[in-house]
Parts: sequence; structure tokens; C-alpha cells
Amino acid sequence: MIFSAFLAPNGGEPMNLAVMMLIIFGSAKLLAELFERMRLPGVAGEILAGILIGPSVLGWISPSEFTTTMAELGVLFLLFKVGLEVDASELVKVGGTAAIVGTLGVIAPFVGGWGLFQLWGKGQTESIFLGTALTATSVGITAQVLASKGLLNRTASRIILGAAVIDDILALLLLGLVTSVAEGRLNWLELGLTALSAILFIAIVARWGGKTMGKLIPRLQAELRLGEAHFALAMILLFGLAAASTKVGVAAIIGAFLAGMALTEALPPRVHDLAHGVTELLVPFFLANIGLHFRVSIFADRQLLMLALLVVPVAMLTKVLGCGLGASRYGRTVAIRVGAGMIPRGEFCMVVAQTGLEMKAISPETYSLIVFMAITVAVLTPPLLKIVFRGVLANSGPEEERFRLG
Repeated sequence: MIFSAFLAPNGGEPMNLAVMMLIIFGSAKLLAELFERMRLPGVAGEILAGILIGPSVLGWISPSEFTTTMAELGVLFLLFKVGLEVDASELVKVGGTAAIVGTLGVIAPFVGGWGLFQLWGKGQTESIFLGTALTATSVGITAQVLASKGLLNRTASRIILGAAVIDDILALLLLGLVTSVAEGRLNWLELGLTALSAILFIAIVARWGGKTMGKLIPRLQAELRLGEAHFALAMILLFGLAAASTKVGVAAIIGAFLAGMALTEALPPRVHDLAHGVTELLVPFFLANIGLHFRVSIFADRQLLMLALLVVPVAMLTKVLGCGLGASRYGRTVAIRVGAGMIPRGEFCMVVAQTGLEMKAISPETYSLIVFMAITVAVLTPPLLKIVFRGVLANSGPEEERFRLG
């Protein structure tokens, strides 16, 4: 194609950085606008943009270290921005329910994925890896939908955010357990210490982070002579807690979310606006990067396609049923919203798939199937969230006003 030749001149030399950013960002925003005009969530359009410009369709952009880095930055800023809009005290109120939701949201998908592969005749190790891949929610997609609609103050939204933290910890511990078993070694002490350090880290930051930052930020601001000192301090805390999260064994996005919550009351409105601007720039790279991993080759194998079409509903239904059951005390409507919000999979299941493939614990076909599942449910979730939150006004107050606790 003439356009492709222009994008990769001189026989396929690396694409110009500005051109690559233009294609990814421009196509994502163009499809988002088109979807919004069709009364569909723009998030789904941005994921579809990645599929269209990726190797499976137009072949303009392939997944690379650059796209992965931009995607990771995008989801960090997204969860930071979400944290800025969440009241920690309100999140604590639903903490018990969130813990139940997160736990059931790991158990049900694991059993469902393992059971499906066992019934299909797959080996025990491969079945366990599939079950593990289905466990953790990719909260970035749900958070983007809820934030764009002004629904982060809803009870269902707070439960989803809290539960995502819990199931991230449990899923990472499960991955450690599964890989240890596959390698023929199992260190319970190491797993226990990882769990304890992760829980303590999250509890300490959530409990005292806001108070500490509320006292510290004004003092530092008075001493510093930097331009945009508040923003600089916010970025240091964001990256610092993200790095600390990875050290204690949980995803960097958890640290980013906690950083946002800790700074909610300590930052002036301008910093919120600056963070929003950076998020708007980077999030399309996160969403488009999901679509870049899509491969149409999975449709060439009829048996694999049939299995893929079974894995997708299992992945969705086990989250809806498991997480919905955990939130059932708030009523059926909230339970359905929580279940739908916990459906997306993303970066974690990609890690599980890559780990299993490198260990030769899963086949290349199963790897492709997991990637297909992650992308498919990521595309389906935004429209589903729009349906289950239909009729809810932005910033209209929590569901407790309309639902009696069971």
C-alpha cells in the first residue's frame, strides 16, 4: 500500500516516532468519536482502532516495546486520575463487600477456566494456566468508562475499584503458586511473605496516606521554587508508589491508584486538570495497545475457534456470577453492575499467557486463545456497562438511596 510504504520507508526501516504516535492516537480518537456518535462507548472504539491498525488488518503498527511502554504509562495515569476522584473513606465503607467480591471473582473464573479445559481434554497444567489467566480484572477499562460518565461515586463503582485491588493480589499469588508447581518447586513462606507485604502496603497507604500528604504537601510547596511544584510532587508520589507496588508483589497500577487517593484533598484544582490532560493523551495508547495484540489466525483452526467461543462466555459469566454474588447484599441491580464491571481482562492474563508459553506449560494455540479472550471481553465490556448503568445520572449519589441492604 502507498500509505504503508510512506510510513515505513526504505524497505521497512523503523517508523518515525511522531508518525507512530499520530497513527495510534489519531485513529483511537477518530474511532472513539465515531462510536460516541453511534451512541456506543468511545472506549470500545479505541480498542477497535488498535485492531484495525494492527498486524491483523492494516498492518501499520505492530506491538513493540514503545507501544507497551506508552500503554503502561496510560494505565498508570488513568488509575491515578481515578484515585484523585475517589473518597478513601467511602471506599473503606464497602471494603468488606469488595473483599468478598474480589475473592469470589478469582475463585469462580479459575474453576470455570480449569473445568472447561478439563472437559475439552486438555492437560492438567494447561487447564490450571487458563484458569489463572481468567482471574484478575483489568480495571483500567472499567475505570475509564465510569470516569467518562461521572459514575465513580456510585456504590457499584467503589466496590469494583476495591475488589480489583483484592483480586489483583490474589491473582498474582495464584500465578506464583501455579508457576512454582509447574517448575516442581513450592515455597509457601515466600508466597506468604509476598501476600503479607502487599496487604500491609495497601492498608498503610490507604489508611494514612491522605492525612500524611495533607500535612506534607503544603509544607513542601511553601519551600519549593519550582514551577508547577504541586504537579511535580504529585508525579513523584505517583511513580514512587507505583514502583513500591511492584516491589511488594502487586501491579504498579495499584500504587498509582493509591497515590491518587492520598492526594485527593491535598492538591489544588489545577493539578487535577493537569493530570486529566496527561491522562487524555496517554490512555488511547493503553486501549489501542490491547487491540494491537489481536490475531485473525485464530479463526483458521475450526477446533480452536470453537474453544475460543466457549472461553469468552465462561470468562464473562464467571465474573458476573462470582462478583455479583459477592455484592448481592446491595440488591440485584448493584450486583449486576459490579459483575459487569469486573469482566475485563488485560495485562495480567497476557502475563500469564506469556509465562506459560515460555515455560512450555501451554501451547501456542492456548496462548492465542487467551489473547483472543482478553481482547474480546475488553471490547464487549464498555457496551455492557452502558446497558447496566443505563438511566443513572452522573454524580447523582450512591445506590444506597434506592436499595435496601440485605
